[in-house]
Amino acid sequence: MIKVSIVVPVYNAGPYLERCAPSLLGQTIGRDAYEIVYVDDGSTDGSAARLDALAARHPGRVRVVHQENSGWPGRPRNVGVRAARGEYVQFVDQDDELAPDALERLHRFAVRNRSDIVLGKVAGTMAGPSNVFKRTVDRCTAADAPLFESLTPHKMFRRDFLLTHGITFPEGRVRLEDQIFMARAYVRAETVSILAGRPCYLWNRRADGGNTSSRATSPETYYGHLRTVVEEIKNGTEPGPLQNHLLRRSYRVELLRPVTEPRVLQRTGPALERYFTTVRDLALDAYPPGVRDGFPALTRLRATLLEEGRLDSLVELARRTRRITPHVTLDDVRRRNGRLLLTTTTSLLRPDGEPLTLHERYGRLLLDPDLLDGIKGAENWEVPHPLAYAYGELLVQDTDRDQWWFPEADLTPRTRPLGAGRHQVVVSGTTVIDPATLADGTALPPGAHLVWASAQLLGIGRRARITRPATDRPFLPATRVATPPRLLLPTWTAPHGQLTLTVGPPDHTSPLDHVLLHTATSPHLRRRARTFVKRLPPPVRSRMAPFARRFTRSSR
Repeated sequence: MIKVSIVVPVYNAGPYLERCAPSLLGQTIGRDAYEIVYVDDGSTDGSAARLDALAARHPGRVRVVHQENSGWPGRPRNVGVRAARGEYVQFVDQDDELAPDALERLHRFAVRNRSDIVLGKVAGTMAGPSNVFKRTVDRCTAADAPLFESLTPHKMFRRDFLLTHGITFPEGRVRLEDQIFMARAYVRAETVSILAGRPCYLWNRRADGGNTSSRATSPETYYGHLRTVVEEIKNGTEPGPLQNHLLRRSYRVELLRPVTEPRVLQRTGPALERYFTTVRDLALDAYPPGVRDGFPALTRLRATLLEEGRLDSLVELARRTRRITPHVTLDDVRRRNGRLLLTTTTSLLRPDGEPLTLHERYGRLLLDPDLLDGIKGAENWEVPHPLAYAYGELLVQDTDRDQWWFPEADLTPRTRPLGAGRHQVVVSGTTVIDPATLADGTALPPGAHLVWASAQLLGIGRRARITRPATDRPFLPATRVATPPRLLLPTWTAPHGQLTLTVGPPDHTSPLDHVLLHTATSPHLRRRARTFVKRLPPPVRSRMAPFARRFTRSSR
């Protein structure tokens, strides 16, 4: 029985087929358990012949469907679903890759939970951190998980679920075709599963800039297709709180983008007016008032200014808010049972360096009058729910492997009184970084892992480096962690002095390894070590080279 069919739309893929194909052919689920269905959309660069040769080398496992060019990936994907023989379908783009055990893990997870859709963690040069993949979730729906924050189709779908509900991609040159498809699927899925931990899908940016999402389009066309996304959500839900909740993502991310920094500051004159008019018409015509009213303070202000037609106010607001910066303090650092405990507080600062505040007047909280002074329509902007959508988290970034990890944290948003009726929204608490289990239950791999703070406060999202405290307190020494044992050294990395967790190779924890790790992570010591090594006799220098290379790699 074929468990999974991989569906790959292809158009003039060129050498990217050679990058993608090996990752598909080497899946650990078993040769007879899956198939690869390539749908060639009228390629003119020789991709069709390459695909036929690939199918000839792998008969029964690789199939190729040829068709006339349709202009976009939607029709090839639909053709692939109809041609597929697997219980589940996994969509892969021609320039991306799958992790070797992706199908095995995703299908096992899907069968265990009887899932309609399984989201596998995404990594790669096109993927940033997404808290959709913060934790593995066996069973959820769009009503109780932030599924609409993940709208690419690079997921596993139960084929019968797609066919029974008639869930297809729009065909032809349709922007946001992925969002339309995912909206149709999410609102009908009874069981969605999220597989966090190790990445399943590697979403890669093409060196030639040829990713479909990079193609330009007019505002009327783009937002006409966004209207279709809105209609699909409305068709699958009843008017009310759930529908409003699901619509907020497209309003916040897509609709407000042209009237928010940096876009609203990059366009002027007729071009800006054209975008403004297009998104305002859609906001007034397609979105119920409950969508806007449920936003946090600054997002709700932008939406109100948009719907009231105040373009000048939106431009001025963008000028001021783009210079709002995060302020992170590292309040305490401790080590307990091999874990690193970081206590942090994150807040926001105005362009003048003063805290972004709420002012209490006559029993109401108003958004910072100094920030909004002179902006028409923003006067006395009330914030009835200052902690709405407020949250914070610490992230660990593996820059060598384009992966992000979410350590366990207890960060709580709160209002902090500043005196004279002024308050500040902050998020604070302790994050526990366990280097032995952070990477999907396994130890952090060798290398340098950056630590970031991320926060959403009053509708403003910022990510910031955790940097050296002003007190310049001595940091914790290297310690042995995980099994097999490896060295972990928290340090401050140049040029920004960012907190970095440097992990050494497994089974190298001798006193000499301690010295080498400290040397590799200190620019001053590295310079002195290079000078010292250059003065050694050549035979001794050659024996030390492997040690130096090993720990230089660990500190990158």
